[in-house]
Amino acid sequence: MTATPPSSPADGGSWRQQTLQAGLDLLDQGLTVFDASLHLVAWNRAFLELLSFPPEMTRIGAPFEDFIRYNARRGEYGDEPEDEAVRRRVDLALKFLPHDIERTRPDGRILRITGQPLPGHGFVTLYSDVTEQRRTEQALRQANLELESRVRSRTAELQRSEQQMRLVTDSIPALVAYFRRDRGYEYINRGYQDWFGLDPKRPERVSARAFLGPEVYEGIKPNVKRALAGESVTFDYELHTIQGETLSVRTTLIPDRTADGEVVGCFELTFDVTEQKRSQALIERAQKMEAMGQLAGGLAHDFNNILTVIIGNLAALGDARPQDQLVSEFTQPAVAAARRGAELIRGLMTFARQQPLQAAAVDVGALVSSVVRLVRPALPACLTLQAHAGDDAAWTWVDATQLENALVNLILNARDATPGSGRIDVRARCSDLDGPRARALQLQTGPHVCIEVQDQGVGMDAATLARVFEPFFTTKRHGSGTGLGMAMVYGFVRQSGGAVDVRSAPGQGTTVSLWLPATEAPAELPALDEPGHVPGSARRGVALLVEDDGDVRKVVRRSLLDLGFAVIEAANGHEAQEILAQMSGITLLLSDIMMPGEIDGRALARQARERGQAQQVLLMSGYAPGIDTLTDLPLLAKPFTTSELAAAIEELTV
Repeated sequence: MTATPPSSPADGGSWRQQTLQAGLDLLDQGLTVFDASLHLVAWNRAFLELLSFPPEMTRIGAPFEDFIRYNARRGEYGDEPEDEAVRRRVDLALKFLPHDIERTRPDGRILRITGQPLPGHGFVTLYSDVTEQRRTEQALRQANLELESRVRSRTAELQRSEQQMRLVTDSIPALVAYFRRDRGYEYINRGYQDWFGLDPKRPERVSARAFLGPEVYEGIKPNVKRALAGESVTFDYELHTIQGETLSVRTTLIPDRTADGEVVGCFELTFDVTEQKRSQALIERAQKMEAMGQLAGGLAHDFNNILTVIIGNLAALGDARPQDQLVSEFTQPAVAAARRGAELIRGLMTFARQQPLQAAAVDVGALVSSVVRLVRPALPACLTLQAHAGDDAAWTWVDATQLENALVNLILNARDATPGSGRIDVRARCSDLDGPRARALQLQTGPHVCIEVQDQGVGMDAATLARVFEPFFTTKRHGSGTGLGMAMVYGFVRQSGGAVDVRSAPGQGTTVSLWLPATEAPAELPALDEPGHVPGSARRGVALLVEDDGDVRKVVRRSLLDLGFAVIEAANGHEAQEILAQMSGITLLLSDIMMPGEIDGRALARQARERGQAQQVLLMSGYAPGIDTLTDLPLLAKPFTTSELAAAIEELTV
């Protein structure tokens, strides 16, 4: 058998252990492995040579503390007391933290010591002699210093020029750098400090892979190769700053050639184009919406004419044959369907900005607070809805009812996008739009009011975000929405002289910002109809609409809004009971009779009347058994027009 060296941990071990040890001893770098209790498990010959440890110290199970104490006694740690030096280093080792340090030994050699924890097993450490490397670097730095000194002494004018150039490159809003063919940096401006926390005075320590991250670096590496091959290149990509921002940037690389044409490095110039790209995307989206709006407006006009003919003739047929049940059986569903079509057309008209608006000066802060109070009872208890109106008065010239509807729509969208617990914040603030931001939003510069609805929901990807304002586009399940909500918000805001901005990313929630031109507060503030209501068109209070058919609920909700009511919706009697119990000030309870569950419309109406939970109660039904027995409750038969609904409500007050 081949004798095992005394320093080897393989004494008495197997042939594989001897082979492993022989391999480790061939490494130029020193290596040690200590277990979780800081006892030696493995080492190699280079470790002993680099740190000048006697071979008899190394054995399997040798305590880490022995090596530290040996170093302390021979002055490796300077004047630090032996016990303190040993204790501090042992305590630090027990934390098993990754480390990468350099230490100069008393003999002048510089060792780089890199340690990595082995989960549950201790840590492995590599020891490298970087003395020559550091001396070379120091020599190069010294040579550069001497050269710079000669240059400064011989050309003071050049020195002033260089200082001015540094001042210029540090002042421009871009990254300016120069790197050699070996990709080592020789110059970086202050922008690298602002974005990545790098020291402009130490470009030799800069690593593109380190400050960009491996993924981004691999993406741009082909462009760097092209530049070092002699080609000027410009490319776009995204990077992350130390502040946590994600920026879209554009980098240009220009090869630096010697007199004989050899490429020795590259000049680098990088600009932040985040806002530029965002502005371009907003402009493209606005142009797309303009074209779609024109198309929608034309279709809406034509379909309105068609629906007018259909509804008019069906109504005339019903009036001409009032006793013919067969005629009524066919015409009533057709009229109801045509009216639903009319509601969709109204949504298209709003998107196309062809709906008449009743604009007035509106206190946005008061309106936001009012809407939040109104909608909060309709949200699940696990969702937090908060208004942030601020202290500064924010007034705009807008149709208050349309703005309320837009905010309700956005809040309900935020609710649907936030499964489980979360929060929805509605903010109102004044803001002066400067040139670039105003151009991006296609607005005039100057004072504006910004209303933001921010959620912590699932967010949207880029493809969904690009289509969010398209009519009939929806991410909700089939039957849960028409896809006109965001389109109507967009059309109303644009018709009011404003803009809509949406920021969203998967898993990061969504923020919808409505920008409206600011206006002066009126000299005399109009009186509010009741607490929580904002000035605007004629208001009639809050209506609770209870209807299990979603399509019917949308039609009736629109009618109530047209009559001046703020509307809260419930899909069944149980939901309605919860809203009535939590919210006071319900002006009108309008409920269908036949609904799923134990609580039908009659029971709900009688309970609300007995407990004083609604000022007025009105039932509606297409057909309900025992309908003739409703002598104590007013009833409106389906289908009905907005004017018929208005007449029925008026009779309640007679």
